Amino acid sequence: MKITAIETHVCHARMRNWIFVKIITDQPGLYGWGEATLEWHTQAVVGAIKDIETLLIGEDPRRIEYLWQMMYRQHFWHGNGVVRGTAISGIDIALWDILGKIHGVPCHELWGGRVRDYIRLYCHLGGGKMEDFYETDTSDAKRFGELALQAVEEGFTAFKSMAVPPTMPIEGLMPVKHAEACVKAMREAVGDQIDIMVDCHARPSPRMGMLFAQALEPYGLYFFEEPCWPESMEDIALIQRAVKTPIATGERLVGVHAFRELLEKRAVSVIQPDITHCGGLSEARKIGALAEAYRVAMAPHNPQGPVSTAASIELGFATPSYIICESVHSDVPWRSDIVSEGFTVEPKGRIVYPNKKPGLGIEIDEKEIKKHPFQQEVLQRVFYKDGSIGDW
Repeated sequence: MKITAIETHVCHARMRNWIFVKIITDQPGLYGWGEATLEWHTQAVVGAIKDIETLLIGEDPRRIEYLWQMMYRQHFWHGNGVVRGTAISGIDIALWDILGKIHGVPCHELWGGRVRDYIRLYCHLGGGKMEDFYETDTSDAKRFGELALQAVEEGFTAFKSMAVPPTMPIEGLMPVKHAEACVKAMREAVGDQIDIMVDCHARPSPRMGMLFAQALEPYGLYFFEEPCWPESMEDIALIQRAVKTPIATGERLVGVHAFRELLEKRAVSVIQPDITHCGGLSEARKIGALAEAYRVAMAPHNPQGPVSTAASIELGFATPSYIICESVHSDVPWRSDIVSEGFTVEPKGRIVYPNKKPGLGIEIDEKEIKKHPFQQEVLQRVFYKDGSIGDW
């Protein structure tokens, strides 16, 4: 059995171009789907996949760890940068899809079977609609409350918001007051039975991240995400020790070694590897095992396309440290036209029951993809009041 081709299929989804990876074998009808979406770096990732392809054509797709080692270690440069890491991830996910199809079982059955009966989904405010999630002004606390209530009405028991505004390294009281007002409005709208997460997008400096974390602590957040740059792991650890709120980070880290450092510093309560960036399902499983050793929860970053979601769900059913699955459902109105899924979702509570189809259990409609060809992603930028550059 040999790999004969690796294809990339790009589908424009406004803020992101979904990059679907299709690996074709010499066995009739046997192929696998992966995803390698990296916003604003689409053409670089497609090129990286093309570069890696030369290592894999003619190889046995069943030798997944062998091929992963080859992709990561060969041609001198290790695959620990985000572009090449994303390319490796998309290919790795597709290889696991193939292996599940060969054996006629879902991927989670390949990893020892289910450790849980269902997985809970959480959404972004607005269901992932860019204008609601990323662009709602934090001075409008009422709007945050309305969107929180909408999420609950759509069946979710947990949701994430961006209630922390961009701030310069040191600012006065108003940004913190705005964040506090937004979280208060959401909590009052949905009550104590609903889990609320706040994502800082690593915008704050360590000191501002600390101030935001302390101000929001009374509202019982499920977790507080990326309070400062991941390059400042010592500062993330200081914030974690200063508040009772679970701190989460990890979406920008590539490879198990980066997570080892994060866990050794006891910096977080929740790790968030992105399966489409960190090294795929192979590396995510190693990261999940490491989290289990430290008794730290795992909640993968997953705002991308439908293959990423299917992969995250398969991982969750076989990973003890996994607690919840990030999902978007309203980023584009035609999302469900692109994919058929093997898992089922209970609308009340947004509970996912296991996929019973082989591999990832999904099928991608290539004709639908062609209706949405590559376009440059919608730019998102942040400038401070004085015109200097901020973090988006």
